[in-house]
Formats: sequence, structure tokens, C-alpha cells
Amino acid sequence: MYSRITEHIEIDRKLHSVCVDGEQVHLTGLEYRLLEYLASHANRVCSRTEILDHVWGSRFRYDTGTIDVHLNALRRKLGLGKDNPIHTVRGVGLLLRSHIGVTHETIDLQSFLHEWLRSHETDINASGLQAHLQLTPFVNTLTISPESLRRWLDASLEAIRPDAPRRHTEPQTATTTHNNPIGVLRLSSKLTMHLFIISMDINSAICELRIPIYGE
Repeated sequence: MYSRITEHIEIDRKLHSVCVDGEQVHLTGLEYRLLEYLASHANRVCSRTEILDHVWGSRFRYDTGTIDVHLNALRRKLGLGKDNPIHTVRGVGLLLRSHIGVTHETIDLQSFLHEWLRSHETDINASGLQAHLQLTPFVNTLTISPESLRRWLDASLEAIRPDAPRRHTEPQTATTTHNNPIGVLRLSSKLTMHLFIISMDINSAICELRIPIYGE
């Protein structure tokens, strides 16, 4: 039985079958498992390591390039162009955005982000970061799933904070000492003609949540 995962895509998990706008699309086993995993974690950023572990298996843990090969093929087969729901979040992973079964609320963005920063104050201080919040002045409210926004913020902070555990060895260019800030965390937002963008920036490691604006 098909279940709808986005406005255009339906999936039958028993038959491993996918339809786009009512037409069946033939995917390879890996392409199907990639789509199914992202759909099972819709509206949450999935890290590349997480995807490799659950879709390919731990033996591929360091081969993130294989994700791009199958992702490009999957996007091409879905053939949705700008409506393709799978988004790459730079420096973090992949996000399948779906409005199916998601409850949206109108939130006061500044209050929401202040509350989020307070709830993570201990972790942020332990990372040696100084937090700053800078929002576009004339944007006061945002209609979005609060839980999805919170999950994105949590995942982004975990992925790019200086003391986050790394899956591979990276050259060490600086040493850190207690009581000295490692860097600055900046939460900011901006409004473009088509997108509202929330950015998390730690020493130029940037994650962006791009929210389409559907005007009249």
C-alpha cells in the first residue's frame, strides 16, 4: 500500500516501490533505501555518516562520495526539478522536506531562538563559544513546525561546534585552553525575494536553513 511522503512522492515500503505524481519510478536498491531513510527522518537533517551507517553499512563510513553518486541519480529519477524535496545542508548532511503530517505554528522567532540558546547554554559554554543572535529587524514571526526547527538547530550545533566528535582525523591547526573562547557562534537570519534563511555560523563553518516563501 502506497503512503504519501511528499506532495508528489508516494512509497510502498512492503514492495519497495516508488511513484511520482502517480507514475512508478524504478530505483536501484540503494537509491530506494536512501529515499526511504530520508523519508523516515523527514524534516530532520541526516548527517552523511549517519546515512552511510544505516543505508550502506559501517564499512563505508568514510566514503561519503558514494552518497553524492546515488543522490544525483535519485534526484534525476524523481525528476521534480525545483520541487525536489531532498536538500543538501552544507557541512551537515541531507534533508528531505515534507509538509505531510507536519503541524506548523506561527512562532516569535526571536523569542524561540533566545529560548533555544538558553537551553543549550551549558553546552555552548563548555565548547568555549560566545553566542550572538542577529535577526533581520522587520521579521518578527515565522510559520514553521517548531519541533522541526528545534531539531535542525540541535543537529547543526552538534555537527559544527569545535568540540564535536569527528569521524575522521583532521589536522590540528590550533590548541585550545580552558577559560579561553574557541570562537563565536552566530545565529542570524535574512530575508531574500524567495527565501527566509536562518544561519548558524561557528568560525565560518556555516549551516543554513532555507525556508521557501510562497507569496501571492
